Amino acid sequence: MAEAPSITEIETYGVERIPDADRTARPLDLFRVAFGGANTFATCVLGAFPILFGLSFWQGVAATLLGLVVGALLLAPLSVFGPTNGTNNAISSSAHLGVHGRIVGSFLSLLTAIAFFSISVWSSGDALVGGAARLAGLPENELSYAAAYAVFAALILTVCVYGFRFMLFVNKIAVAAASALFILGVFAFAGDFDPSYPGTFASTADPMFWPSFIGAALIVLSNPVSFGAFLGDWSRYIPASTPRKRVMIAAFCSQIATVLPFFFGLTTASIIATKAAPYLDLAAPNYVGGLLAIAPTWYFLPVCLIALIGGMSTGTTSLYGTGLDFASVFPKFTRVRATVFIGTLSIIFIFIGRFAANLTASISTFATLIITCTAPWMVIMILGYVTRRGWYDPEALQVFNRRQRGGRYWFTHGWNWRGISAWLVAALTAVLFTNIPGQFVGPFGEIAGGIDISLPLGLALAALLYLGLLSAFPEPRAVYGPAGPRLVRAAETPVPPIVDADRALAEA
Repeated sequence: MAEAPSITEIETYGVERIPDADRTARPLDLFRVAFGGANTFATCVLGAFPILFGLSFWQGVAATLLGLVVGALLLAPLSVFGPTNGTNNAISSSAHLGVHGRIVGSFLSLLTAIAFFSISVWSSGDALVGGAARLAGLPENELSYAAAYAVFAALILTVCVYGFRFMLFVNKIAVAAASALFILGVFAFAGDFDPSYPGTFASTADPMFWPSFIGAALIVLSNPVSFGAFLGDWSRYIPASTPRKRVMIAAFCSQIATVLPFFFGLTTASIIATKAAPYLDLAAPNYVGGLLAIAPTWYFLPVCLIALIGGMSTGTTSLYGTGLDFASVFPKFTRVRATVFIGTLSIIFIFIGRFAANLTASISTFATLIITCTAPWMVIMILGYVTRRGWYDPEALQVFNRRQRGGRYWFTHGWNWRGISAWLVAALTAVLFTNIPGQFVGPFGEIAGGIDISLPLGLALAALLYLGLLSAFPEPRAVYGPAGPRLVRAAETPVPPIVDADRALAEA
C-alpha cells in the first residue's frame, strides 16, 4: 500500500475517481470518521428525545437501541460505493438516477450537511459558553455566543480546506477524547441517576405511548441515516480490493458505537426531568442548559472540552461533504474553492439563523424532513447495487463532471426516470405522513393514530416502486455488466457512446 500523504498537504482530489495508488485508508479510518462525526453534543440532544416524549428510562433504552440498529443496518450498505467506484455516493448514484439525475443525491447531501453543520456549531457553541460562564464567569451574552460560533466555524473551515487526511487526524483524537469525557460523566451524574425513572405514561396501553415510542426511535434512526448521502466521501479512499464485508462492518459499528453519546443524553435527560424539569419543556427544550444546571462544578471543564472536540468533529465531517458535493455539481469549482464558498455561506447562515431569524428551533425540523427524503434515495441506491451485482462503469459515472454525453448511464437525456420517479413519489409521500410532535405534522400525519410512519412508509414505497419499475420497464443490459442483472429483467437496448458535449452539439 502506498504511503499516506502528510495531513498538512492540501487535498487536491474532487469527485473524480481516486487512483488506486492513492487509496491508503482502512475500514478503521471510516469507523473513526463516521463515529467521530456523531460522538458529540448534537447526538446527546437526540438521545434526550425519548425522555422529552414522556418515555421511562428503560423504554427510552429500548427505543434508542431499536432506532440505532435499524439505522445502522440501513446505512452500512452505503459504504461500499466509495471503494467500488473511488468517488462519492452522489456520483455513484448516476448509475441509478442518470448522469443528470445524480444531482438529487448532491443536493440532499448538501442540505443535510449544512443543517447538521449548523446544529453542531449552535449546540457546541452554547455548551462551550454555558460551561465557561459557570467555570470562569464568562458573560452569557450575544457577543460571547458570536465569538464561540466564529471560533468553531473558522477552525472547522480550516480543517476542511486541508481535506480528508487532516479531518481523519482530528477524528482520531476526537473519538478517544470525547469518549473518555462522556465516560467521565458516569462519575459526575452517578449519584443523581435513577434507572427507575417512570416517564409520564402509566402503561403501554396509554393511547400516546406507541406514537411517542415510535417517534423517539425514528429520531434516533435519523442520525445514522443522515450519513447516507455522503458516506462515500470518506470510504472512497479505501482500496477497491478491500472486502466489502469489512467496510460495511466498519460503517455499522460506527453507528452502534454512538450508543455512548445517545445513552449519555438519555441518562442525563432523565436526571434533568427530575431535578430541572423546565429545561425539558417539549415546546422549547434546552438540553444543554439543563445539563449544566445538574452538573457538578468540576464537570464544567469536561463539558467545554466535549463541546470543542465534538463540534470540530461533527462540523468537519459535515462541511467536508458539503464542499465536495458542491464541486461535483459545479465542476468548474475545485474542492478547495467549493469548500471555502459553501463554508462561508454556511457561516453566514449560522449567524443570521441564530441572531436575526431565530432558526435554531426550525433547523431541527428542516434536518428531519431532509432525512425523510434521503431515506428513499438510500433504498434505491442499495437495491441498485444488488440488481447490478456491485458492478459499475467508473468512466460512465464521470460523464456529467467532464461535460460529456452518452454512456451506460445516459438513459433518457441523462435522466433515469425509473429511479427518479420511485424516489420522488416515496419522498413526497413520506413528507405527507410525517408527524413530529410540536414541530411538523403533514396533511396525513395523524392517519396512524399519531404514530409517525413517514420513514417506514418512504422506505417500503421506494423499494416496491423501484423494483416494480425495473421489472416493468427493463434497463439496458449494458448497465449490468458481464454477469447480467439480479432480480430484474434487462432489455437489449443499445447505449450511446460517450462523446464531448461540444461534439454532440455540433453533430446535432
